[in-house]
Amino acid sequence: MEFSIDARDGEARAGTLVTAHSRIPTPVFMPVGTVGAVKALDATDLLEHLQPEIILGNTYHLYLRPGDEIVRKMGGLHGFTRFPKSFLTDSGGFQAFSLSDNVKIAEDGITFRSHLDGSPHHFTPQKVLDIQYNLGSDIMMILDDLVALPADRERIRESIERTTRWAQRSIDYHRRMQSEGIGREQAIFAIIQGGTDPEFRKISAQELCALDFDGFAIGGLSVGEPNAEMYETVEWTTRFMPEEKPRYLMGVGTPEDLVENVERGVDMFDCVMPTRNARNGTLFTSFGKIGIKAARFRTDERPVDPECDCMVCRTYSRAYLRHLFRAKELTYFRLATIHNLHYYLDLMRQIREAIRAGRFAEFKRKFYAKRSASDTLS
Repeated sequence: MEFSIDARDGEARAGTLVTAHSRIPTPVFMPVGTVGAVKALDATDLLEHLQPEIILGNTYHLYLRPGDEIVRKMGGLHGFTRFPKSFLTDSGGFQAFSLSDNVKIAEDGITFRSHLDGSPHHFTPQKVLDIQYNLGSDIMMILDDLVALPADRERIRESIERTTRWAQRSIDYHRRMQSEGIGREQAIFAIIQGGTDPEFRKISAQELCALDFDGFAIGGLSVGEPNAEMYETVEWTTRFMPEEKPRYLMGVGTPEDLVENVERGVDMFDCVMPTRNARNGTLFTSFGKIGIKAARFRTDERPVDPECDCMVCRTYSRAYLRHLFRAKELTYFRLATIHNLHYYLDLMRQIREAIRAGRFAEFKRKFYAKRSASDTLS
């Protein structure tokens, strides 16, 4: 993996991330393809209508079903899904903690029960990487010790200390496996923890960034804390992250979150929001969100967003999408997902262009100005 910063505007960075499968302009939003598919879409939709250079897969889910060995035998994620661009896979730790009952943390890893059938499983830092070697993802996330907020300081301290120990085991194991010819084209990222506590974030960032990882993520945010706290934590944490390596803010977020955190030096994002909201009837536009099921759209001939050039906005009316949603027609899920992801991906394109032109502040001002005028536009 290679990463370069091509332009800066304040703390905002525009760069290029190169993997074995694609050349990714940053800042980048990664559509979430949890089980090897972006919900409601297939690889053809992605390649023809959206053209993302990277999507995200989930280690926990793919390990449980269909199984990472099956994925390996089918040519890894690229061969199995027929999506030829890059994949990032998370460690599965978050899902093991959030979806499983009776999760137990020990020094060697975590024990959990499958949310599918209750079967017991054990993740160690090494096993999580073995699963991702089988998946063949371009970027692998390591196992970290998550903390559900709010938490007391002793639990957060325990979390960052264990996360550092697991990170050391992960990087040692990965470099050893690469020396044996395994995972040579796969990059590895560590995950900074520490809640919203500045002291713990600093400790976690400094300890992890001293290790030989290819990139670094900020984890444990967007879990219910106020936006202002998230932004302050990101701004503080990036101070201790290396300039020359990509910075990934996990699980974030709204269009506003993307703009704010790019301004604070973040390069990579993922979130289920555009796809999940699409299925629930909420569509993103340049002037804010609209709820397509509203009665006022029953005979509205306009596209979802007059400023959008996605396939959906070029072809269909708000009235038609409302009809599909109200009729529970499966076609709605595909069209709405294409539109919402196009909005997110195009937002990132505009951000990159603004950074390269040295006008990010102007872009941000116009971005919020359109939202304040949303009543007249929707």
